Amino acid sequence: MIVEPYASADHALPGPLLTELTELYASNRDFHAVTGDFPDPDGILPEQVAAALADELARPGSEVLLARSEGRLIGIAVTLDHHPDPDDPDPWIGLLMVDARAHRSGHGRALAGTVEERFRAEGRTGVKLAVLENNPRGLAFWTSLGYAEIARRPDLEHGRPSLVLRKSL
Repeated sequence: MIVEPYASADHALPGPLLTELTELYASNRDFHAVTGDFPDPDGILPEQVAAALADELARPGSEVLLARSEGRLIGIAVTLDHHPDPDDPDPWIGLLMVDARAHRSGHGRALAGTVEERFRAEGRTGVKLAVLENNPRGLAFWTSLGYAEIARRPDLEHGRPSLVLRKSL
């Protein structure tokens, strides 16, 4: 698996990449049904994916990582080098998504490991993320990687009940 940062001065996604990303997002119908991030998890549109990623890319300190396997886009990770709370020193994983057709093949673990290694190389001592309380599959994935619950609170964008997890690096 090859993981590379995506960078664009204007946050625009080239057509072929947007097509790949839309397919990746659409393959995760169950996840989107849980999050409610898209109005119709059975009909995710390229414009919606472009808008969601433009919002992510516009945040100061954010990074979008694209993971490819055998030339095919297999995953995406969105990270933040700091939380909006100035008292929180840890970087965050805002999103980690693997093509649903490749779930349980090790790509998610590998992508998470790459993200952790990037932060470790920067001298960071821990990483955090939030899992929605109604997402037991997500919670099981992250706890299997050594993340532990440190808090419960609403997510910042929508106020949904979430568990905050942390892993020491």
